[in-house]
Amino acid sequence: MKKIFANKYSFFVLAVLLFWAKSYTAYKMDFNLGVKGSFQEGLLLLNPFSSAIVFFGLALFLKGRKSAIVLIVIDFIMTALLYANVAYYRFFDDFLTFSTMKQAGNLGGGMTGGVLASIKPHDLLYFLDIIILIAIVIWRPEVKKFQMKKTFALLIVAAGIGLFFVNLHLAEKDRPELLTRTFDHKYVVKYLGVYNYTIYDGVQAAQNATQVANASSEDLTDVVNYTSSHYAKPNAEYFGKAKGKNIIKIHLESFQSFLIDYKLNGEEVTPFLNKLAHGKDDFTYFDNFFHQTGQGKTSDAELMMDNSMFGLPEGAAFVTKGENTFQSLPAILDQKAGYTSAVLHGDYKSFWNRDTIYKHMGIDQFFDASYYNMDEENLVNMGLKDKPFFKESIPMLESMKKPFYAHLMTLTNHYPFNLDEKDATIAKATTGDKTVDNYFQTARYLDESLEQFFKDLKKSGMYKDSVILLYGDHNGISENHNRAMSEIQGKEITPYQNAQNQRVPLMIRIPDKKGGVNHTYGGEVDVMPTLLHLQGIDSNEFVNFGTDLFSKKHDETVAFRNGNYVTPKYTLVDNTVYDTKTGKVVKQNKKTEAIKARVDNQLSLSDKVLYRDLLRFHKLSDFKPVNPSDYFYGKANKEKEADSSAN
Repeated sequence: MKKIFANKYSFFVLAVLLFWAKSYTAYKMDFNLGVKGSFQEGLLLLNPFSSAIVFFGLALFLKGRKSAIVLIVIDFIMTALLYANVAYYRFFDDFLTFSTMKQAGNLGGGMTGGVLASIKPHDLLYFLDIIILIAIVIWRPEVKKFQMKKTFALLIVAAGIGLFFVNLHLAEKDRPELLTRTFDHKYVVKYLGVYNYTIYDGVQAAQNATQVANASSEDLTDVVNYTSSHYAKPNAEYFGKAKGKNIIKIHLESFQSFLIDYKLNGEEVTPFLNKLAHGKDDFTYFDNFFHQTGQGKTSDAELMMDNSMFGLPEGAAFVTKGENTFQSLPAILDQKAGYTSAVLHGDYKSFWNRDTIYKHMGIDQFFDASYYNMDEENLVNMGLKDKPFFKESIPMLESMKKPFYAHLMTLTNHYPFNLDEKDATIAKATTGDKTVDNYFQTARYLDESLEQFFKDLKKSGMYKDSVILLYGDHNGISENHNRAMSEIQGKEITPYQNAQNQRVPLMIRIPDKKGGVNHTYGGEVDVMPTLLHLQGIDSNEFVNFGTDLFSKKHDETVAFRNGNYVTPKYTLVDNTVYDTKTGKVVKQNKKTEAIKARVDNQLSLSDKVLYRDLLRFHKLSDFKPVNPSDYFYGKANKEKEADSSAN
């Protein structure tokens, strides 16, 4: 023992190893991080080291026992952070953020009690290494002689920082855009560790705070002036025609419009959706509807369709701006027409920060994966298969107070488009590109699941009195697959054609209204004002960047998140203008330049609202800002809370 601690590095190395063991144990025992494969497992093993080396290394600049005591203090602080996340995760299935720490004093008694109730006797083991280190400092005199040259201490800290960047590089290889396009707190923890996640969250919180702090009500003036002038008066034929009807909105994951009426080897890929697209069951099909998502993908689509504003140019607004003030469709329907709202999704609630932002949007219930049968045979790609998802969703819809606004989010038609052989009812394509070839099987599966869901809706009696809206959230096939797509579509995938391929379906059934095909050009920001007007609620008082698709004054300029655009006449891609109908290049002119200026202004003002949280300054006489503390999600957590209050 004496020989061991005679070495001036021994105490530091032991502290690092004990801390690593504790962190890794927490990752495996108390967190469900979804680690898959040896590569991710290796990163999980690696990531605690960089944090431990850097922070413990700071103590090495001091001498003797003082150095050891400071190291133990640092260890205690980091352990407290780790354990706080453990306790919080057990109850909320998520990790602490600076925002939740700030709001800790405002948590309801049941929630606070639930976190405290999740503490377990064996949790003392998280602090065992600190006890060991304290004992060594007390009983081993060799520690008093502990001294390291400052240059060497600096090298150790630098090595820890270097190890972090190696970790980050490897993580980015497995999950590109990990930090710029954050999907889920779990991803950052899995790849970089809980300590680096906390630093990352702190940087984000500081950036957000700076942007918000520098904003004022005057910043809103340009926004309101724009949305007021951009407003499209409702069409009297449709205004209020769905008043008091349930709204069932169905998200068609990664579904692009080229699939409609597409035949693979002479067989229709989506026969059920094809029928709806041709006006069956009184559906109106918008065949020139485009997604407008950026890096936030599905979450961007949700943001646009429920808030009529764009996602951010980088990252996901759901994550970085999830605690903003919003004027969301669910909250408006609640306050103006007495609607309850829910999202139904076969994935866990923390993904895309949904469990936070939904509360700020005024969504009453979130039926996430905890409500569904998540047995292995029911899972594929990103979560629950569509057929069991729809089947299990029927009783949840029936349980909702009417009228309701329900958003159902499918998952099977998601990259990499894998499907169990027993579920496949159409052959794969044969382009040699696995992504494209698989796409048709998962699209067919989605189509079949929808057909059965419609039958179940009719059987339940909900179909008759409901507005039903189906939409594709974003493209499924990216530009990386142009060779295969050219084979599928029988044409070269030029930049122009790629822009046209951003069409996604939008289908709306309005009770007692005849369906058909509507050729109006529009995008996801246009859905909210459209639905408001169908309810007889004028969208003009709210900040909307889209316009009613049924309005005769609807703006048919579709802005893409990157600043490109498409209109019935012109398509702009990277400063090249094409004729939308022919695909031929046309010279820039005053009209195309004016459209580009309008698009840039629209995107800029929308970004301004999000970055500066400007809607907190938009005071309305008949709409109250949502109080997120009024909402609570999670089946298991509700049960815990009920048990706690019963005792």
